[in-house]
Amino acid sequence: MEADGGELLRRIARRDADAFGQFYDRYARLVYPLILRILGEAAEAADVLQGVFWETWMHAASYDPARGSPEAWLVVRARARAIDQLRSIRRRGDMVGAAGREVTSSAGTGPGPDSAADRVTLRRALERLPEEQREVVELAYYRGLTQTEIAEQLKQPLGTVKTRIRLGLERLRQTLGAEVP
Repeated sequence: MEADGGELLRRIARRDADAFGQFYDRYARLVYPLILRILGEAAEAADVLQGVFWETWMHAASYDPARGSPEAWLVVRARARAIDQLRSIRRRGDMVGAAGREVTSSAGTGPGPDSAADRVTLRRALERLPEEQREVVELAYYRGLTQTEIAEQLKQPLGTVKTRIRLGLERLRQTLGAEVP
C-alpha cells in the first residue's frame, strides 16, 4: 500500500530519501503548473520548484496535519516562493530602470524617465549595440538572468558574457548620453 502524503512528510523529516522521491513524484505535477502560471517562464519555474522541494526536505518536520493536507501545505509554500521570485525579478527590473533613469538624468534634462520617449530612446540605443552585446544585456535586464545563466544558455564562456555586458552597458551610457537633450 502506498503511503499518504502526511506519512511521506514524517519519513522525510527523518531524512528518508526514498520517501522524498515518492513525495516529489506525487506532488511536483501538482505545484509546477501553479508556479509556471505565476512566473510565466519555464526555467524560473523549474528553479522555484527545486527550491520548494529543497525546503520540503529541510522543513518537513514543520508539517502539521491539524492545519491542512500535505497538498495544501506544499501548494502554500510553492505559491509563496513563486511570488517571492516574481518580486525579485521585478526588483531587478526596477534596478535596471533606475540605472537607466540615472544615465538619462545625468545626461541632461528631458522627458520623464518613465515616458514613452525614454522607452523609445532606450530601445533605439539597444538596437545600435552589436548583436552579441545586445543579446546578453537583454537577457540580463529584461529576462533577469544571471551572468552564469546567460553563459549556460548561450554556451559561451562566463568571461565572454561578462565582457559583453560591460561593453554593452558602456556603449549604452555613451549613446544615451549623446541622445538625451
